[in-house]
Amino acid sequence: MSLRSYLKGSFPTVRDVDDVVQESFLRLLKARSAHPIRCARAFLFGIARRLAVDVIRKERRTTAHEVVMDIDSCNVLEDEADAAESISTQEEIALLAQAIHSLPARCREIMILRKLDRLPHQEIARRLGISVPTVEVQISRGMRKCTRYLRSRGVVICPRGHSS
Repeated sequence: MSLRSYLKGSFPTVRDVDDVVQESFLRLLKARSAHPIRCARAFLFGIARRLAVDVIRKERRTTAHEVVMDIDSCNVLEDEADAAESISTQEEIALLAQAIHSLPARCREIMILRKLDRLPHQEIARRLGISVPTVEVQISRGMRKCTRYLRSRGVVICPRGHSS
């Protein structure tokens, strides 16, 4: 089926494409009963795209607690790191997770895709159905807001290439 192929190609991270296809058809039928639809195929694909994006958003929503728990479970420390440094690093990571979690939903999602998943701007734009400039603006806003959040809590932000 072309809808299934479209979803698999455009949204490879969606685990259960069949659920999205089924829900898309249900919504199409419901919409058709309410009003006539000129191009059912385009309407169906639009529904499917929005549902797939919603699924990705839902899967990507990461609370500060989940991020901290994932990091805590790794227990990766440098050989030279002492206990105080380790605790300080964990606290900073927890604050960073809180900063990301405090962002508006769209901005948070874009920041996670870019900074944690390391996706390029073009891929983020394609996945979310938005323009590359919108992605760039959201990343810039997210970085400013996270920096403000961290500074307001006493975290010193060093420019890249500099150490404290």
